Amino acid sequence: MDHVETVAELGEDALLARIFPLLPSSSATLLGPGDDAAVLAAPDGRVVVSTDVLVEGRHFRRAWSSGYDVGWRAAVQNLADVAAMGARPTGLVVALVAPGDLPVEWALDLARGLAAAGAPHGAGVVGGDLSGGTEVVVAVTVHGDLEGRAPVLRSGAQPGDHVAHSGALGRSAAGLALLEAGLGEAVGCADLVQGYLRPVSPLATAVSAARAGARAMLDVSDGLLRDAGRIARASGVVIDLAAPALALARELDALSPAASALGADPLAWLLTGGEDHGFLATFPSADLPEGFVPVGRVREGEPAVLVDGGPPPVAGTGWDHFTPGAGAQPLR
Repeated sequence: MDHVETVAELGEDALLARIFPLLPSSSATLLGPGDDAAVLAAPDGRVVVSTDVLVEGRHFRRAWSSGYDVGWRAAVQNLADVAAMGARPTGLVVALVAPGDLPVEWALDLARGLAAAGAPHGAGVVGGDLSGGTEVVVAVTVHGDLEGRAPVLRSGAQPGDHVAHSGALGRSAAGLALLEAGLGEAVGCADLVQGYLRPVSPLATAVSAARAGARAMLDVSDGLLRDAGRIARASGVVIDLAAPALALARELDALSPAASALGADPLAWLLTGGEDHGFLATFPSADLPEGFVPVGRVREGEPAVLVDGGPPPVAGTGWDHFTPGAGAQPLR
């Protein structure tokens, strides 16, 4: 068996020397990796910042996920957070904790995945940190530019607004369920498995929504019901989702083969599955920007999420890191 070079054998400086050439910069990068800190341009005068973390065994398994997969996911979930505020991503800072026996090639693939997900949106990796540990942990901080626009908050929804969504729903949850069942791509659902390993977020639609006057918006990372509830509470309104609109034919058609193989309810994945990183937004008009489809209305009342005016037709609401029984999958 060929020897696999590990990060412990290579060392920190040599590993960084191999990683840096893989990381493209962005137009906002004035000074990239190599010094104690990076320098990014902030022409708007404000910087949108968000951070997230992926922990081995909690958010991914190396048996399923390549370094490229993990890098892609780590970038996308952060890029979606700043896009949900109406900002254009400008740069990523990445910290990697790795055990000494981690193959060097896995770490390099992580860098390639980060670069591939961020580069098309102008968000290069501008710096970060390396540390040793007992398991792989990837922490990413993203910066964004509002380009003169007001940030789109969760608290702006108003009664009468139209609720709309862009992107996939339930595909990542279905892909995870297939992997956990040991089916992987065996039932012809490779696209769903890819939806979990490398979710594609429609980032451009979020910026378009901000330009079109979206009143409230967020990244659907923890499930449609749970994230709609966050807008409802922040805005002090009722989000009334419409079952016919939610049962999007394209989405349910995509989920149905996996649901049949696993004996699962595709509507439950659609309503409570997270990590597809689409966007839920409210608009004052039914004239929605390209990429968004109507999924309900905002109404007056005590903050709540309804489906067709009543309780949701599925158990649970979505992912909660500290309440795994609340409709969550055991591994995200």
